[in-house]
Amino acid sequence: MKSNAEPEYITIGMIVSHWGLQGHVKVTVETDFPQRFSSSSKVYIDNRPVVIDEATWHKGNVIVKLQGVDTEEDADELVGHIIEVHHSQLFSLENDVYFHFQLIDLDVITSNGDAMGKISEILSVASADVYVIKGESSEILIPAIDEIIKLIDLKKGIMVIEPIAGLLDLNEKKTKK
Repeated sequence: MKSNAEPEYITIGMIVSHWGLQGHVKVTVETDFPQRFSSSSKVYIDNRPVVIDEATWHKGNVIVKLQGVDTEEDADELVGHIIEVHHSQLFSLENDVYFHFQLIDLDVITSNGDAMGKISEILSVASADVYVIKGESSEILIPAIDEIIKLIDLKKGIMVIEPIAGLLDLNEKKTKK
């Protein structure tokens, strides 16, 4: 069963390189809320608060100037570090909308009660997220659509699915290759 405890910090991006000579860093974005990367926003690196001085977008990544990071060398020291926000900074979501961290490790069962495994990863694709369910001997890919996902109960740590005809067979064939 899943713990109800929220993580203290939630990942919103990763620093992948320095950018220029003035201490800017290139960040791959790992949030559905890109506005988190705006001037004066407070983020955390290694649990330490850092203020974003400026942010601009370039080819799907964000170029960020962090307060106190003023040289190429300063920026290079941050490469590979995760940028996070404190859980108190999470935005409110609509009903039946969840943060990815809330769904990871949920037990997945069918509406018939068959255990499928746990959500190990969430793939974001254009049409809908896809849940990677890790079972005892294989992985199953389940699209995050209302026709299949029947219930998410964070308190009980479960997701109930009703697979459409052939979905599990299709997954089984693909994982055997």
